[in-house]
Amino acid sequence: MESLATHPEETAMRTNRHPEFPLDPGLIHLNHAAVGPWPKRTAEAVQRFAEANMREGSRAYLQWMKEEQRLRGLLARLINAPSPDDIALLKNTSEALSLVAYGLDWTSGDNVVCPSQEFPSNRLVWQSLEPRFGVQTRLVDLAQSPDPEAALIEALDGNTRLLSVSAVQYASGLRLDLERLGEACRARGVLFCVDAIQQLGALPFDAQACQADFVAADGHKWMLGPEGLAVFYVRPELRDRLKLNQFGWHMVEHLGDYDRKDWQPASSARRFECGSPNMLAIHALAASLDLLLETGLENVAKAISRNIEYLIDSIESKDFEILSPKASARRAGILTFRREGQDMGKLYQRLMEAGVLCAHRGGGVRFSPHFYTPQADLDAALDHL
Repeated sequence: MESLATHPEETAMRTNRHPEFPLDPGLIHLNHAAVGPWPKRTAEAVQRFAEANMREGSRAYLQWMKEEQRLRGLLARLINAPSPDDIALLKNTSEALSLVAYGLDWTSGDNVVCPSQEFPSNRLVWQSLEPRFGVQTRLVDLAQSPDPEAALIEALDGNTRLLSVSAVQYASGLRLDLERLGEACRARGVLFCVDAIQQLGALPFDAQACQADFVAADGHKWMLGPEGLAVFYVRPELRDRLKLNQFGWHMVEHLGDYDRKDWQPASSARRFECGSPNMLAIHALAASLDLLLETGLENVAKAISRNIEYLIDSIESKDFEILSPKASARRAGILTFRREGQDMGKLYQRLMEAGVLCAHRGGGVRFSPHFYTPQADLDAALDHL
């Protein structure tokens, strides 16, 4: 299949893109549910950081620490955490979930409930507890229930210690009613853990409203940041309940007092950060969040919703079956589709060869446009269906 770059009229249409996303004219990025592109300001922030490091070394380290603290504040705003002190900066979502799994005290016979359709990060970590602690993982098939929240709540019993869900399912794009789940967990004394990686940056998120005990999300998808830096939130009242399994200079209360022989974990969420912060990624993610917060999360969500609605109507008109929820309350930025009798793997390969970045997930092709994605890009991608 010819590359999109070989069609001058289509290339010309896509030169008038959002100034923060000067993607190659021959490329259409519909893969934010996997790895998103950096905004221009983010690339420039990294370039400035690298240039300063090359010329001045660590002379500005105190300023770097201020940017680290500023990022905590941005992330606290993004998830509605009470304070920047409630934000830990970790390597990725998997590390954050592992801190929860191996920080809690378990008793043989306890169980964890989560959807069977979860991304491996939010399934394997709980399943790893069974051979070590006798903790059962109960997988609930959401595809078989017209009321996925009811199915999850019904699976909770007197031995359930924790419910873990993705805010938005990675393959189908199903968005769960987190407030309903959080309320049910609180009423039953069950801990509530949310993998928010497919929602943060695409839709507003409120850790207080949904009564989440733990929230984790890497920054490289809808937050438009780099891989290798994630937000981890623990409800302040629970911070001391998580046993620490990683230790180092950065997680102590008296940070910077290297000669001190007595020590204790930081009272803030920094206690979960054992070693040196990823300063390069911190500068990058802060710049990306600046763009999202300046744009306004409600505006971002509305633009994504318009793009998804347009794709639903257009793809259905081409006789494809939509596998993602169509109701606005049930969807986020993911649209997965298939056609009976057609090899979706081959279609995915053809789209990728044509410069349409997408994914092969859940038995179909997955498109995931962001707020800045122009309709001309959607039309060009649709032409290849």
